[in-house]
Amino acid sequence: MQANDLILFSQVIELGSFTKAAEINNLTNSVVSKRIARLEKELAVQLLYRTTRKLTLTEAGRILVQRAKLISQATADAIDSVSGFGENLSGHIKMSVPTISGDLLLADAVTEFCHFHQGITVDMSLDNRMVDLIAEGYDIVIRTGYLDDSSLIARHIIDSQWVVCASPAYIAQHGQPKQPIELASHNCLRYAYQTSGAGDWEFKSDMDNYIVKVSGTFSSNNAAALRKAAMGDYGIAYLPRCLVYEDLKGGKLVELFPDSVGKRIGVYAVYPFTKQLPNKIKLLIEHIKDKYLAHSHYFLPIKGSTSVR
Repeated sequence: MQANDLILFSQVIELGSFTKAAEINNLTNSVVSKRIARLEKELAVQLLYRTTRKLTLTEAGRILVQRAKLISQATADAIDSVSGFGENLSGHIKMSVPTISGDLLLADAVTEFCHFHQGITVDMSLDNRMVDLIAEGYDIVIRTGYLDDSSLIARHIIDSQWVVCASPAYIAQHGQPKQPIELASHNCLRYAYQTSGAGDWEFKSDMDNYIVKVSGTFSSNNAAALRKAAMGDYGIAYLPRCLVYEDLKGGKLVELFPDSVGKRIGVYAVYPFTKQLPNKIKLLIEHIKDKYLAHSHYFLPIKGSTSVR
């Protein structure tokens, strides 16, 4: 039995005639009739009563048509899910991405996308600010945080866990804090771009999240600069896990309070509201999401493990 015969049978019933089913499939009436007859022969049951005025389902036909419709819909869904992958896409895409993810994986992911679809050109800016998509003409931005503008669409890609960390040398000289409250007596390297405040570090307890107020000699709006300061033994930093994953894994930095850090924010693909998202944007988002998920261990701890060390 061939699946396309089942799909054709479903179309005959849906359209109510052999002629209409023949037209949409670019077949002759006789071919449609022969394929339905072949289906009946293989099943050894009659599916239809044929008259000059109408088609009537037999009991076996009523049962089969329900299953045939599922096959027809599944086939359509499968085609839709990959629609465009074989097309020669063309056009230009203007996008903005965070500096950390841009360096870590997006520069490679987007250039790879352009290699796959050589009719596409991309202008990618690395910038942590939430750009004005409409006013600045962006087709898509990748951002961490929360979406305030209801006229935009945000598609969740992955969550990004933050960590508190310091170098082994700093800990050896100043001691390792056992509880987050002890950070008040340490030199904390503060991220000035943090929306909740550079000196407000979020932690979680059994009851709820809470804030520990910290201070220190150095702050920056660039997370990579804070990483370098921590690597230089100058203090304790509160940073995205993906930025320091390799440092933690290699022992160059030590993760503090791995079960207590409360900051975990979503990474989103954000684009202007549209009834029909352009296929080039849809495929780019899928490609980017695949790359993030392939690097998920950079962003989120593996279940059952409290640290990358």
